[in-house]
Amino acid sequence: MKIKSKEQIIEHFTSGNKNNQFIGVENEKFLFKKQNNSRAEYSDLLKVFNIFIQKFNWQAIKEDENTIGLKKNGKTITLEPGNQIELSGSQLSNIHEVCSESYEFQEKLNFACEDIGLTTLSVGYDPFSNINKIPNNPKKRYKIMTKEMPKNGPLSLEMMYLTAGTQINIDYQNEKDFKKKFKVASYLTPLSIALFSNSAIKENKFSGYLSYRSNVWQKTSRAGLPEVFLDEMSFEKYADFILDYPLLFLQKNNDYQFPDGKTYSDLIKQDEADKKNLELHLSTIFTEVRLKSYIEVRSLDACEWDCHCAGPAFFIGLLYGNLDETYEIIKKWSKNNILDAYFNSPSKGFNTEIEGKNILYWSDIFTKLSKEGLKRRNQLNSKKSNETIYLKNIDKMIIKKSTKAEDSIKNLTK
Repeated sequence: MKIKSKEQIIEHFTSGNKNNQFIGVENEKFLFKKQNNSRAEYSDLLKVFNIFIQKFNWQAIKEDENTIGLKKNGKTITLEPGNQIELSGSQLSNIHEVCSESYEFQEKLNFACEDIGLTTLSVGYDPFSNINKIPNNPKKRYKIMTKEMPKNGPLSLEMMYLTAGTQINIDYQNEKDFKKKFKVASYLTPLSIALFSNSAIKENKFSGYLSYRSNVWQKTSRAGLPEVFLDEMSFEKYADFILDYPLLFLQKNNDYQFPDGKTYSDLIKQDEADKKNLELHLSTIFTEVRLKSYIEVRSLDACEWDCHCAGPAFFIGLLYGNLDETYEIIKKWSKNNILDAYFNSPSKGFNTEIEGKNILYWSDIFTKLSKEGLKRRNQLNSKKSNETIYLKNIDKMIIKKSTKAEDSIKNLTK
């Protein structure tokens, strides 16, 4: 479908309006060779993929003759630039289903990795490897990204090859609901970075940051927390934002081309804009929060199983279960305070201040609000437990005043 106007882009965002609010979680993992702790090669990933195809009935996603991912029943496994793998989950109704999906995937991945001498690790930044020793893969878009991204962000290659995160996909009912959710997600970005920090180690040493991943993303091309996101966002404002945003690449005839400064407005003027390249453009803006036909929250470090479900549960409790009360708190905050906290949170963690209170204080406040929201949702598992069970990990961090990142620093110095 051709796109000839801004109004059609706004219609794309409006098409995301849903009465039923689903949850989608995407999580990335590193794979290492057990024998020497080096990162898995593309040939190793092909063996993993083949086990998933043969044993678990997944289907290959091909680019020319190369397998670059897998798909099954609304889920996909994709290949990241340094052979990290990402599970993009199905649209699910509650955190119980999200956790079950992740656990089942991890169980199958462990089986496949054990068979070929690999192990997995879920942290925000590869704690062992030097960037010069990271293998790549034949996925075409990454060749352009590797060449072009460092031109406008000094740590762009570290982002591509050395980071892993958890992303939470959130639905909205209408534009008014979108505005509140987008503002809450944007304003809570510093808190999210601090609370879910899990990337303090770089090349077996303390990096100086609790979330080195977030520091990297702040110095990555096309990323960050744009100031406009802290204003009152609307579908039209987001359309204006992406219209003037440079394109990263264009896909033509199963190949990728660098458009050299061209914006999406230029595509419309040249009658080259369509739904496919709109969706590609939306997915190559790497901000902490972004809009497609749903909202993506992208500020969390990847985490192992003990805390993996905590982040999605935290945000679902706030955005689906207790949005109005959460919004009433953050709407009083100064956007300059948020931006200062955003840049401080990767290194200061819980000690970062927002409106005169540290993030440890705010984490306690918002965790309680999240619990109230999850109780209100009353989504029960087979044992009749609601979704608040997944916040226990956050409760422990608040009581200890210590995040996963700080625990890893202590373990490093033992």
